[in-house]
Amino acid sequence: MSGATILGLIEARASERPDAIALDDGTRKLSYGELLHEARRVAAGLEERGVVRGDRVAILSENSIEYALCELGCSAIGAIAACLNWRLAAAELSYCVELVDPRCLLHSERYSEAAGAIDTDKPVFPLGSVRAERAPTGFASPDDDWIIIYTSGTTGLPKAALISQQAEIARMCTLRLDLGLAEDDGFVSWTPMFHMGGSEHMMATLMSGGTVHIVDGFQPDRIAAILADNRIGWLLLVPATILPVIEAMRARSIVPSGLKAVGCMADLVPQSEIAEAVRVFEAPFLNTFGSTETGMGPLSGNLLGEGSDLGDLAKTASSLSEMKLCDADGNPVARGEVGEMLVRGPGLFSGYWNADEANADAFRDGWYRMGDLFSQRADGRYEYAGRSKYLIKSGGENIYPAEIERHLLADPRIEQAVVVRRPDERWGEVPVAVIVAREPMDERDARALVEGKVASFKMPRAFLFATGDEFDLNVSGKPDRAAIEKLALARCPSDN
Repeated sequence: MSGATILGLIEARASERPDAIALDDGTRKLSYGELLHEARRVAAGLEERGVVRGDRVAILSENSIEYALCELGCSAIGAIAACLNWRLAAAELSYCVELVDPRCLLHSERYSEAAGAIDTDKPVFPLGSVRAERAPTGFASPDDDWIIIYTSGTTGLPKAALISQQAEIARMCTLRLDLGLAEDDGFVSWTPMFHMGGSEHMMATLMSGGTVHIVDGFQPDRIAAILADNRIGWLLLVPATILPVIEAMRARSIVPSGLKAVGCMADLVPQSEIAEAVRVFEAPFLNTFGSTETGMGPLSGNLLGEGSDLGDLAKTASSLSEMKLCDADGNPVARGEVGEMLVRGPGLFSGYWNADEANADAFRDGWYRMGDLFSQRADGRYEYAGRSKYLIKSGGENIYPAEIERHLLADPRIEQAVVVRRPDERWGEVPVAVIVAREPMDERDARALVEGKVASFKMPRAFLFATGDEFDLNVSGKPDRAAIEKLALARCPSDN
């Protein structure tokens, strides 16, 4: 694929099947020929607003055809789409915009008020207004970067993961190789386009020639209806979304046809749900382990079908990823021993935007440090052992405790505050805050310190108060998260 660009591959699909449907949002459809024409108009419109190769274009919008066209317009001229998470609070969004210093900010009508609350001096335009009736004069190089996806940072502030056009093309190839998808297999893009699940797999489908069904958020009935009437290759469902779609399908007696894979992140899904999904969707469950930085790889070559041992979630390496397991000093560990997963390959991200310290920590001699611990079994598969850095995975969203703790610790009434994870049947994990207070305060007081400053999914499900004696410290004098997690689970095992 050396020398290819995202739009160049879509141009090839348009020349082969110009009338085939590329995008369908349920009310509007664009053929591949129309998609190409509109993407070029958007690219020219971006140029008329001063955007040139290498510039960032911030986007704040729900899933829509216009969002997809803006990402394609950026790819046509070598600009970079910075996809803002509309779930974030105004201060967090302001930080994300300032971090990447975009040429402009584009927003949908729904998020016009949120865009207005962002503290920026950059020009702001409605998303659908970016058009020009001419061909763009700029062009993209295969080496250009394409998109920025924001990830949670260990400091509590988001990091901007930069993904190149070549990395996106490699990720498309991985998807096709590991799942055996056909060129015209469709995809349901319902996860937010500010996530890899929304944008990355949408673009991979367009480069291959399939139809992308754009859904404005999680709508089980709409997803079920799409399955009833269209051939979908892989149905991406994250934890907490599987059962609602199954219920919607049963309510309408829908039997999907031709699905080749369903789901992802099997580690976070109860075995009973995986088994039911395999039965109802008549497709194997995708046993993946990846990240925004790596794509669906490095571990995506493993499908759990009828008869699979669902208690064994060891994973198979992806087709285009190279990996090794190392100890804390960077030395390879022996097979069977636990080590941190290091990855390299053509699908790897380019690094974090404007974050030298984070990049120095994330990369070791060209290898990306995932921060996740695995052991390699005798059969070559990889078994997950835990996280080297404490992370909460809630419904497919990454939450670092520091994102919440810094707001609690800013209050002089609080001596110590630690956010830990608690298992949750619906979301996989949810955050819970454990606090040592210097003076009397209650859960309502603590909640007020966080409310409006972090996204709603990051809000702790409970605020627990402990004494200094109950607040265990490790040998370094830092809070012992494992011990505090046990304390929280004993005090508050569930929301009930």
